[in-house]
Amino acid sequence: MKSFSAFSARLQPWLSQRRVLLFGSVVGLAVVAISCATANRLVVAPPQIPGATYVGSKECVDCHEKITKEFITADHARLQAPGKNALAAGCESCHGPGSKHVESGGALNTILNPRKNADTCFACHLDKRGQFSLPHSHPVLAGKVSCTDCHDPHRGAGFAGGQSLLTRDDTCIKCHAAQRGPFAFEHEAMRDGCATCHNPHGTVNAKMLTARNANLCLKCHVQDANSSVLIGGMPHSALLRQGTCWTAGCHEAVHGSQINSTLRY
Repeated sequence: MKSFSAFSARLQPWLSQRRVLLFGSVVGLAVVAISCATANRLVVAPPQIPGATYVGSKECVDCHEKITKEFITADHARLQAPGKNALAAGCESCHGPGSKHVESGGALNTILNPRKNADTCFACHLDKRGQFSLPHSHPVLAGKVSCTDCHDPHRGAGFAGGQSLLTRDDTCIKCHAAQRGPFAFEHEAMRDGCATCHNPHGTVNAKMLTARNANLCLKCHVQDANSSVLIGGMPHSALLRQGTCWTAGCHEAVHGSQINSTLRY
């Protein structure tokens, strides 16, 4: 028995080491499996058009010279896949295989058009489909607005208005002209752009706001959260608990005012 006990004592460190190695191997395999699964979910299958084959972006130049010339500046140009099997499928990464389009002389019904169907964009931008499904969003899924109304996929960073914050807001102002200004009394948040307060793809909050009620304003106006300044006989902090900052006759001119420095109207 003593001999067996001694043997068992010598064996325990060896078994413990093997358990650690075995556990490490299992964890390692699990990490690899998860990584592969994650990577696979990121792989986007190229778009397909029944009966059409990929011809390469060079075929597009003859009819779309201006677009193809500017396309090298676009973020989407990174979609071009090099290699003999990929045919540098830049244009066809979004528009689908172009053989039928070329053979027909450019018939519109032979190619995928993101302006007509946002599913072309959602093939890569899966998160945006989810945002457009939220309670308050631009009506892209209803077909009343298209992604290309706000984004130019063929040049630059994809904003129809351009690269800077100012020209990005021009994209919003095309439809929301009343918010353009200039205002005699501006709301300083407008300098940072519309997306400071709004998510243009959709949110759970009314008006596509990035936060609910006064919480949105208090991100910048934190000093007002506990303000004891009396307004109409009530502390400012008490008024904040009753609703939003921009309702009930308070700061209704949230984008700017021509007559009131506190954006009341």
